[in-house]
Amino acid sequence: MRRALSVVLLALACLLVPLGTLSVWAKYEVEDSDRYVATMAPLASEPAVRGAVTDAVTNAIVMQLDAGPIQSAVDAFVHDAVESFTGTDAFQKAWNTANRAAHDAVQQAIDDGADGPVTLDLAPVTGQVKQQLSDGGVPFADRIPVTHTTITVISSRDLDRLRQSLHLLQRAGLWLPFAAVAFAAAGLALAGRRRPALTATALGVAVAAGALLVALATSRSLTLDNLPSDVDRSAAGAAYDALGSSVRTASWWTAGAALAVAVCAWLPERLRRRTPPRPPAPAVPPEMRPDASGVSIPVTPRRTE
Repeated sequence: MRRALSVVLLALACLLVPLGTLSVWAKYEVEDSDRYVATMAPLASEPAVRGAVTDAVTNAIVMQLDAGPIQSAVDAFVHDAVESFTGTDAFQKAWNTANRAAHDAVQQAIDDGADGPVTLDLAPVTGQVKQQLSDGGVPFADRIPVTHTTITVISSRDLDRLRQSLHLLQRAGLWLPFAAVAFAAAGLALAGRRRPALTATALGVAVAAGALLVALATSRSLTLDNLPSDVDRSAAGAAYDALGSSVRTASWWTAGAALAVAVCAWLPERLRRRTPPRPPAPAVPPEMRPDASGVSIPVTPRRTE
């Protein structure tokens, strides 16, 4: 029973490793607004993201403008103006504001069960571009409507599918990693041979962390393949990679540390088995002296004080 209980506890510890990684990510990155915005902020300088924002804002503007025979020239001019704006500090601020609003919508949906897609509102970008064109003296700038140009972050179907899982992971938080450590400690304490048990547990943790990495890669591929045709897959892939970067980093570190522990636990045992036992030292014959009859007898040497 003791050995069986040890195996069960160690197996549970290994299974909780990927779940604990996801629960910490969901609690301290997805739920926290500041950390979420800080994670998504570097995307403002990604060429794929800037291109997607440029196309979305440009299309929203030119659809509301009727420039007659010079429409194509106006479209190109607006596109260049929006693209230029995406390289400014003002765009970074607008990007952070839009992502904070999107995060709040996602978190509200997780907490309250709200329905509907989660979108990224690019109206601040449109307003900044309009102001920039007006300051430059462009004649038609005052006719640009500041509409709520949006990019869908999570569709209604995906949000409904992820809501319950994210809610459970956020409520678990640090409890799952603590439970994994507690199960591992208890399982090792009950193990009859602790060094082999430690080696097996470390290998199991490494396999669990590797399985999470494979699951992330598979989920990324399936997510991008199921996107609508009008969605920029490069921009979506960059956003996916940014949001899951901490999970991948934690999984790589966990797998590497677990493999190091497994090697350190296995190598001394392996070397001990391969090292031949040292032969016993030869016995030193006692000193022999003849007695009065001429027969040699052993003499114990005297100790000098």
